[in-house]
Amino acid sequence: MFFIHPYQSGPMATESLFFTDEEQQYIIEAIQEAEKQTSGEVKVHIEKKCPTPDVMERAKEVFLFLHLHETAERNGVLFYLAYEDRKFAVLGDKGIDEKVTANFWDSTKELLRNHFKAGEYKEGLRHGILEAGLQLKKHFPYQSGDINELPDDISFGQ
Repeated sequence: MFFIHPYQSGPMATESLFFTDEEQQYIIEAIQEAEKQTSGEVKVHIEKKCPTPDVMERAKEVFLFLHLHETAERNGVLFYLAYEDRKFAVLGDKGIDEKVTANFWDSTKELLRNHFKAGEYKEGLRHGILEAGLQLKKHFPYQSGDINELPDDISFGQ
């Protein structure tokens, strides 16, 4: 698992107050493009504020809530963003951690950080997701007959 920046549990919302419908579609298209290269599953969860003091604890809660730990190869990835708190995390499942080096997510983390610092959240997520797809392809390439185990939508907290 990789911690980028520290996020609380609570009910999940169904819509974003942060991204427009078009921006959400832009991010979803990045998820779909990334997943064409890998058997890995990518999810994005966005909240206004992190309800816990530790962003990684929140990311772990969301990871379980979204069933990312139930993929066949344990190769799910969560991009978590609490935009008002300016916190984010990228969390990979056990199957990824068993195959990659400790600095596996560094390039993804830097892409996100650089875009987020500039206020480019949509672009940051898109580029980070695409980078994750490239990274995952090395260890979990797309296989013929691969099924999409989780929906490619964005989930939202409160």
